[in-house]
Amino acid sequence: MIVSKTPLRMSFVGGGSDLPAYYREEIGAVLSTSIDKYMYICVSKKFDGRIRLSYTKTEDVQSRHEIDHPLVRHALDVVGIDGGIEIASMADIPSKGSGLGSSSTYTVGLLNALYAYRNRFASKETLARQACEIEIDRCGEPIGKQDQYAAAYGGLNLIRFHPDDSVSVDPVICKPSLLQEMEDSTLVFFTGRTRSASAVLANQSAAMQATDRRLLMRRMVELAFEMKEQLESGTLEHLGTLLDENWRLKAQLTAGITDPQIDGWYAAGLANGALGGKLLGAGNGGFMMFYAPPESQAKITSALCDLRPVKFRFDRTGAQVVFYQPQM
Repeated sequence: MIVSKTPLRMSFVGGGSDLPAYYREEIGAVLSTSIDKYMYICVSKKFDGRIRLSYTKTEDVQSRHEIDHPLVRHALDVVGIDGGIEIASMADIPSKGSGLGSSSTYTVGLLNALYAYRNRFASKETLARQACEIEIDRCGEPIGKQDQYAAAYGGLNLIRFHPDDSVSVDPVICKPSLLQEMEDSTLVFFTGRTRSASAVLANQSAAMQATDRRLLMRRMVELAFEMKEQLESGTLEHLGTLLDENWRLKAQLTAGITDPQIDGWYAAGLANGALGGKLLGAGNGGFMMFYAPPESQAKITSALCDLRPVKFRFDRTGAQVVFYQPQM
């Protein structure tokens, strides 16, 4: 039996520049962190040679070609497993449409578990690159590459997306006390709304054809580098301002990212002491994050009493195999 543990992620600035419609023309960059909410994948041998999957539904099939779940079907093909396997998954929080990169986290964690099942090591780069191949190239999802690399590598990073389709992961180097202060000042709420990230991201990709939208995204990429520079210089003084500017720019990219209800929540957060924030993920639902001093957080929580507060901490480890008992 194999169990993998893979973190979800929280992005701060630069989201959307990981789409090929942008980075194939000029470099994209996202500053994000993995968080202490995880996807768990359990893989074990199935005695009868069939394939059994347990997720929101159960599948029991003879071969991988019969599998409905496209991520599993393609992951088995990539790793080279034809049958005789059982796969089950679970997550710490509701994952679909959350804005935390759950689909990519699932794919990275599945690949990690399948490679371990085959008694083969896969590097973090391999896991992220092959997860992108499965989701974007094989499944045709109109998504970017940030989630796969955030899940595989873990930690607080500036992730850069190059025109040749390569990806660089640069850790943010700063004092542990600064990271602790950043964590303590991060406040997250579940909106109760989920959405299809693919639909929102497809609209964002189309919007990149317009010069004015590309200029907005270019500024968001600059903000990612500015945030890294500020963190590494040892200050959080302007973090809220950077987040606020990024969110206001993103909201202008295309319709469907925000709406009056989301704008109302955001305005209430700022009115009660938040210094900045954003919706996590593509937009239109999921989790809303604020950067706020601890002394303001109770007031913000009270003002947003119809939303559910969820405390996140930063993850440092990325994709792991946490239980490894190979079949003899």
